Order: sequence, then C-alpha cells, then structure tokens
Amino acid sequence: MTAPKGTFDILPPDSARFLAVRDTLTARLRRAGYGYIEAPAFENTEVFSRGVGESTDVVSKEMYTFTDRGGRSLTLRPELTAGLMRAFIEHRLYDGALPVKIWSVGSAFRYERPQAGRYRHFTQVDCEALGVDDPALDAEVVALGVQGFRDLGLTDFELLLTSLGDATCRPQYRELLVGYLTKLDLDEETRRRAEINPLRVLDDKRPEVQAQLDDAPLMVDHLSDSTKAHYDAVRQHLTDLGVTWTEAPRLVRGLDYYTKTTFEFVHHGLGAQSAIGGGGRYDGLSAALGGPDLSGIGYAVGVDRTLLAVQAEGLDIGTASAVQAFVVPLGAEAKRLAVRLVGQLREDGVAADTVYGDRGLKGAMKAADRSGATHVVIVGDRDLAEGVAQLKDMRTGEQTTVPIGDLFPTVRAAVGP
Repeated sequence: MTAPKGTFDILPPDSARFLAVRDTLTARLRRAGYGYIEAPAFENTEVFSRGVGESTDVVSKEMYTFTDRGGRSLTLRPELTAGLMRAFIEHRLYDGALPVKIWSVGSAFRYERPQAGRYRHFTQVDCEALGVDDPALDAEVVALGVQGFRDLGLTDFELLLTSLGDATCRPQYRELLVGYLTKLDLDEETRRRAEINPLRVLDDKRPEVQAQLDDAPLMVDHLSDSTKAHYDAVRQHLTDLGVTWTEAPRLVRGLDYYTKTTFEFVHHGLGAQSAIGGGGRYDGLSAALGGPDLSGIGYAVGVDRTLLAVQAEGLDIGTASAVQAFVVPLGAEAKRLAVRLVGQLREDGVAADTVYGDRGLKGAMKAADRSGATHVVIVGDRDLAEGVAQLKDMRTGEQTTVPIGDLFPTVRAAVGP
C-alpha cells in the first residue's frame, strides 16, 4: 500500500522541522490578538463555487467533489478562506466587535499535476481580518506574513504588491481589457476564460500568451480616486512598519474574490514554483456567500512550501533534540527505577525517555545516542545494590556516580531549564 498520488507523509525527524515552521508562522498571529478557528475539511460545494469563483482553475478543474449518502454535493476544501467566511456568517461573528481577527491551520486539497513543491494535499496557515475596510488593517495583515518569514530566518523572499481595484473602477477597466484581449490570437478556452474573468488571462503562464500582453492595460493605472488613496495609504503604513515590497501590476491571484490590496510572497530559491503564500482584500466575499456586505482581508501561507524555502536557505530549524535525558536500565529492578525516573522528569517538564525491550548495554547506548539526549543515566542491578547510578554527559563524555536518592535533582539540574 502506498499514499495516493500527489500526497506525502511527514515523518520524524523531518516532521520536527515541519512543526517548527508551522508554529513559527502562527506565533505572530497569536501575539497580534488573532483567535483560532477550526473549520471542517469539507464544505458544501457552493461555498467554493460561489466564493472562490466558477472561472478559476481551482473550481473548474482542481476540486475534489463528491456526493454523500444524503445526495448532498460536498467538496474537500481547496483553500481555507471561503470556509472561514462561511463560519463567520453562520455564527454571526459580525454581531460583535469588528474587525474579527482569526487564524487557522489545516490541510487543503487540489487535483493538480504533482511536481516539486506542488502537491494534491498540502497544509496552509491562514490569517483573516474581517468586517473593517481600513488600509492600516491591510498593512497589518501583510506585515504579519512578512514577519512570520523573518522569524524563521528567511531572507531570500520577496513581497509582490498591487491593487486590483473595486466595484467603482473594475467595470471600466474590464471593458478596456476585454477590448484589448479580443484582438489577440487566443485559443477558444482562453477566450471563454476572458469572457468570465478577463483578469485571469493576465495570469496565464504560457509564453505564447504572455508575449501578446506587453501592452495590455493594467488595473493599477485605472484605479478610482478612492481606491488609489486606499492603496497609497497601505503602502505608507507598510513603509512605517519597515516592510519593503516590489510593485507587481500584473499580479493576479488564482481566486476570484480579491479586490483592492493584493499580494504574493515568493522565494527565489524554489525555481519556477516560487510562491510560498499570498492573499489580499475580498470585499465582496461575505455577500457572495449570503452574509452581510462586509469587507475582509487575509492570506494563506503554504507550510510545505515554506519548509522548502527554509531548506533552500540551509536554515537549522526544528533540528534540536526532542530528548534531554535518557535512562539506560540493566536488569528488572533497574527498569522499575528507569520508568519511575522518566515519569518524574517528564512531570517536571524535562524531555526524557528510556529504552524498551530486552537490550544489552551496547544496544541501549546506541538508542540513547540516537535520541540526541545530552545526558544519559546508566543504572544496573549491581548499581542499585550499592545505592548509586552513573550519569554521563554525552557532550563531554564525563561520567559521574550519583546516589539514587539524589538522582532526580541531579539530572534535573544537569539538563538545565
């Protein structure tokens, strides 16, 4: 038996690095007052078809959709934002103080062609601020993403930033863009995509399409006065927060709900698949899902892809030993002491372990060495008869004799806080 195509297992010791990346990315959100939400891994299909957009590849080609025994159409979530907005509406979180600041982390699923750094099952950290349209809030959300990467020690990443306008200026721009696209040599499928959402054509990665778009009108050049003022304010707040960015007027995210501030995080050590996260403002998403006409802004960061960025920069994250003290018992009575001592150490906050099964000293010491423990307690029945145990510092090789009655406080002091 093997895992399904396009999926993978996260196993020790690599899982320690995965957890370190995930927890570092979410620590900033917790400190900024964002509350955790746990939403289902599957939703009614219309949450995504209405929220993400029928014209997107995510909805039209990549969703895992099935009919349950009750005849309901359900879909494994291809992203987290639409489901979190559904929860925001269903539980009337908008009746409280605004903005509602939430975060989540979990699996998402897309039927994509598997390749390095792009899988059918992946994990995202998601940040959302709902209910208030304020450029300062946009800047806070963007900065939290940047700061999460900095906390990991990443330096070779870049923030791409633009504005996709809003309902006051998008219609006029759409008309300009459609007029431009109708003159191009495009295949039928691309023309159909242009009729539904012409911005999607700007995101087409094929060279033969991109070669025809050099003179295409750009949304950022046709912003209304209010939308331009909003974008200017976002950039000023980011400057005040010490965040740098690259203007990306052709940036089009793969989801239809984005308006105004739109951004992407890319890492230069990952080749063609350089995106490690992104997001933007989505002022119409709540209304599209049947909720109040409230704004929101957020982002999603791929934990798996960020881990690849960490590895590309050679950062030492999550590689510290999980075990501080390891107890090697030799004999039945020594095993009782080992189990008791490990329990005491763990109760006091020390990462401790012991050897299980019938192993001699050589095999037990190999297990101790593999654990990465800094200190090893060796105790045999002969030691017990003398009322002592041996404490070995694995870093220096120094070994000392410790009375059994002093064993716990001595080990506790040796491994440190």
